[in-house]
Amino acid sequence: MNNQDIISIATDYVAPTYGRYELALTKGEGCYVWDSNGKKYLDFVSGLAVCNLGHCHPKVVEALKNQAEKLLHVSNLYHIEPQVQLAEKLCKNSFGDKVFFCNSGTEAVESAIKLARKFSFKNFGEDRHEIISFKMSFHGRTMASLAATGQDKYHKGFSPLLDGFQYAEFGNIEEVHKLISKKTCAILVEPIQGEGGVNVPPESFLRDLRKICDENQLLLIFDEVQVGMGRTGKLWAHENYDVQPDIMSVAKGLAGGTAIGALISSDTAMAFEPGDHASTFGGNPLASAAGCAALDVITSDGFLDHVTKMGKYATEQLQAIEKKYSIIKEVRGKGLIIGCEIDQDVSSIVLKAIENGILLNVALGNIVRLLPPLIVEKEMIDIFIDFLDSSLKEL
Repeated sequence: MNNQDIISIATDYVAPTYGRYELALTKGEGCYVWDSNGKKYLDFVSGLAVCNLGHCHPKVVEALKNQAEKLLHVSNLYHIEPQVQLAEKLCKNSFGDKVFFCNSGTEAVESAIKLARKFSFKNFGEDRHEIISFKMSFHGRTMASLAATGQDKYHKGFSPLLDGFQYAEFGNIEEVHKLISKKTCAILVEPIQGEGGVNVPPESFLRDLRKICDENQLLLIFDEVQVGMGRTGKLWAHENYDVQPDIMSVAKGLAGGTAIGALISSDTAMAFEPGDHASTFGGNPLASAAGCAALDVITSDGFLDHVTKMGKYATEQLQAIEKKYSIIKEVRGKGLIIGCEIDQDVSSIVLKAIENGILLNVALGNIVRLLPPLIVEKEMIDIFIDFLDSSLKEL
């Protein structure tokens, strides 16, 4: 089918939960995708940081093929070999001691919220259930993760929200102090806010949160759904700040494009007991095998060095453009999650990029957000920079 045929059928049968572009993508390889009409695009969205290894990475494809021939599903009533292998890899490459598997980022955050409340109940009893999160955060669209999200636009139409969340200004440690009460059980934070506009915290902010949690016997939860799995040049974004959480939610890039989510916890924080939480498809053989392959690639020699190098190059090129155009307010980010904030709405740039064979993402209407595959090369970054330069010149 061509683009229009696919779009026509989608209009009839697919729920209208996305404002989709008039584009149907049918093939991907590395940093490129093709639509159903055969047009090629440089992908700087990466499935919103899911395809960190690019599209159809050969190691991930091989793992999926091999696993598909052996076992697709059995249920978590039994031990699952690839799931066990992935859990071991995650723990050996993080602060964690235990892993719970689910299917998505919002489920991973839901799991973290439940775990924090269960931990507090077991150790401190009733009425200690509140979680401090942050304004401009994004934690997902199911009811608990939605309530934890500090953006009103996502709340509209879904009241009453789940009770028990307080929002502090991101980066403002004094506001956090003021919100702590006898009801507080945890602090939930993205080490770098993604959907909120690629907001990078003050250098000491995460360490200060760690100190507050230690002083008040609270759990520190990091949401690394978007910024984990090498996106910032470190395997986990919090490693840039020399701090460790008690609980971490991960997903997106964890399985190279295959649906998976995970909750990573220290032994101390792991309060779950049999029956407390579950996920039918969580840690299924197929997704877990893909996760093992993806993690092996990202932790291989030189991979993260390449991310750091390309992130530095992209940032420098954007900063050079920033000097040319007064409408650019700020360039910020780490590794290959970079935001270019502009003082006017630039949503139209996405449509123009599509016409020019580039897939881009804009956050909050005025922030061009770069999320290229981590395997991106300089010449690909140059293509984007040249496009942005010409587009801003017209603005």
